[in-house]
Amino acid sequence: MKISVAQTKPIKGNIQKNIENHIRIIKLAVSEEADVIIFPELSLTGYEPELAQKLAVEKDDVRFDNLQKISSVDQIIIGVGVPIKNGSEVSISMLIFHPDKERQVYYKQYLHASEDKFFSSRNNLNNLIYGESIALAICYELSVPMHSERAFKRGAAFYIASVVESVEYVDKSIDKLAKIAKKYAMTVFMSNCIGKTGRYNAAGKTSIWDKKGELLIQLNTNEEGIVILDTTSNKTFLKYL
Repeated sequence: MKISVAQTKPIKGNIQKNIENHIRIIKLAVSEEADVIIFPELSLTGYEPELAQKLAVEKDDVRFDNLQKISSVDQIIIGVGVPIKNGSEVSISMLIFHPDKERQVYYKQYLHASEDKFFSSRNNLNNLIYGESIALAICYELSVPMHSERAFKRGAAFYIASVVESVEYVDKSIDKLAKIAKKYAMTVFMSNCIGKTGRYNAAGKTSIWDKKGELLIQLNTNEEGIVILDTTSNKTFLKYL
């Protein structure tokens, strides 16, 4: 299996333009025969809490049909960040496309205090994908010990954090993820964005850590691209857009 995580530069509130950019990056992953690609938190809108109500979508929004088509044709699981309607409320979510299957949603269960005003948390029946070997996390969740512990207890071999981490705080999250990898002997991934998004200057450094918590590979701070792990050979490589 080849697992990839993306580093993107979101365009504020422009879902269609962000979809087009995602497709370019997905094609890059497909060219490397990736089986999975995961994007940063709220990658299709940018991290714009004040716009969440306006930008929130339904799971089956037709604008995402091309992503489903690519998933099915190229046999790749795709996880993208988007605010999803939850009745009158909005949840930070990852919309997941599996080949020839119904769309799946992973909801951010643990919110940062600054998000409570704009978003509602929502429980997930399961946060595992790809034969239940991959556990998903969205940003602040990586700072909640029970989240990674639960993934470990459910048997996950891989832990993927989809984040928006700023220049000021990214190294703290990097340290936390390295410790998660070492503590649970899980291979850990971080997908971050770059550029200005909301009130943050996103720091990039999209990364992979091995089961000992050692950094395997990392993107830079200012270019879009992907990092990939071949779980059979344990080889990693990166591609910039």
